Amino acid sequence: MPKYDLEDRTAKFGIDIIKFVRSLPKNHLTLSILSQLIRSATSIGANFCEADDAESNKDLIHKLGICKKEARETKHWLRMLAEAEPVSKIKARVLWQEAKELNLIFNSIVIKLKNKT
Repeated sequence: MPKYDLEDRTAKFGIDIIKFVRSLPKNHLTLSILSQLIRSATSIGANFCEADDAESNKDLIHKLGICKKEARETKHWLRMLAEAEPVSKIKARVLWQEAKELNLIFNSIVIKLKNKT
């Protein structure tokens, strides 16, 4: 896997989700899920950018905690999408794995920052 800094990696993940969503059929079942998926997945990078400009250690921990939560939520929506649109399962699984890795990375950072305080 190529090496990314977290800003690039979270941006790439959001872009990959957008491209994935564009490729899927839109119907009464998928529209709501796709909307939620885009919001949570792109929010990871947006909150990381905010964390990069945190005003305090407490603010940094809070913003990174949001990144962690959004990554977890993204995993949920990918799981729901794979059920609602079975043709998406293989690609959804790849994206789910990246969301999982992002969640674990942010969780590790938050734990380390909390232990320093």
